[in-house]
Amino acid sequence: MKVKRYLRLLGIQLKASGLLSLQYRADFFTEGLTSLFWTFTALAPLFVVYGERPNIEGWSFGEALLVVGWFTLLQGILEGAINPSLTGVVEHIRKGTLDFVLLKPADAQFLVSTQRFQPWRAFNVLTGIGLFVYAFLHLGRWPSVTGLLASVLLLGTSTLLLYSLWILTVSAAFFVVRVDNLTYLFTSIFDFARWPSSVFQGVGRGVLTMVFTYVIPLALMTTFPAQAMLGRLPPQSLVGAVVGAGLFAWGSRQVWLRSIRRYTSASS
Repeated sequence: MKVKRYLRLLGIQLKASGLLSLQYRADFFTEGLTSLFWTFTALAPLFVVYGERPNIEGWSFGEALLVVGWFTLLQGILEGAINPSLTGVVEHIRKGTLDFVLLKPADAQFLVSTQRFQPWRAFNVLTGIGLFVYAFLHLGRWPSVTGLLASVLLLGTSTLLLYSLWILTVSAAFFVVRVDNLTYLFTSIFDFARWPSSVFQGVGRGVLTMVFTYVIPLALMTTFPAQAMLGRLPPQSLVGAVVGAGLFAWGSRQVWLRSIRRYTSASS
């Protein structure tokens, strides 16, 4: 019954965001087309790099394009479903209006995480899927059923990781006055996820590869799903990604609960 209740609340929030977006239909399609433009512009470095050499750190152009496809898809999820809601939390904390959320008979983290969506970011998701199709056409083959199932599972873990990292970033607002620089830093670091993680092996003797796998797990979000589609992801890496995402989610939840305890309401 509790799960059904929260699914109903999520449906209400999605419907409200959809109706709000449709009030300004011209803006909806304009923003969507702008998003598509910037997505294709971001492909330019890939064409430039692979114009000089056919293979980089074991990744061909078509294979690297799968990584970009995952980056584009997750960017749509981040900016369409995660970022809009959680950015509003910072304003609530700053103004002391988080009281209105905490007083509602539902989990506060769920409410702040679903308060706003930007449906036009679905264009990014569709573009990511389009890049998958183009990449496999370029490779001259299609992914196996096992690879597709593994990549779908990794889509869930990648979304969970993105959400958990963003929760950790937003939780900092309970301790410092402004977190704008942290959110910009997070977005900038996430841009590295558009490249296969092995590309960074030559930087600092592989330190960046370690960081982007275990500390800020960008590799788990884009490189691992691409490897799963290609049938190159070891089973132990798949299990590690699922376990790692679960640990990140649990850790972010604990940080959120501790941060909430530090909140000083507007009435205090």
